[in-house]
Amino acid sequence: MPRRLALTTVVSLAVLSAAAPGAMASDGPLPRPLLSLPVLQGVDGPTHPTHLTVVVSGSGDPAADGSYELECEPAGGSHPAARQACERLAQLPGESTDPFVPVSRDAMCTQQFGGPATARITGSWHGRSVDAAFDRTNGCEIGRWNSLRPVLPNVR
Repeated sequence: MPRRLALTTVVSLAVLSAAAPGAMASDGPLPRPLLSLPVLQGVDGPTHPTHLTVVVSGSGDPAADGSYELECEPAGGSHPAARQACERLAQLPGESTDPFVPVSRDAMCTQQFGGPATARITGSWHGRSVDAAFDRTNGCEIGRWNSLRPVLPNVR
């Protein structure tokens, strides 16, 4: 009997440990960690190419609305705050969530409206393809937008 109990315990633990990584990868209410980003080899060592197109509308600020190109390393393009935006993007891999992943449908968000502003960011970030939509329709979306300032404009 003790042998059967021990065998059942070992098998149960093996099944649970094999299932746990799959459970963590689902779109549950917890934020998903950043995926491992590919590193490209440049002349002076590893590089992480970033080229993004940022399209903003409905911000209430005619100077903020429009389409901008953002290049990093070195910072440039038509983005009005390219250097600061690239500095913010450089901080993101050390944070716990991927800012370009949509808010989970299961997330509990405050029901507040942050205005009609919308944005779309496409291109590549650290060698990874990006195609993300942003709005300010609830607390989660407002927080997601604000986490990318100054890549996205300061909207009130």
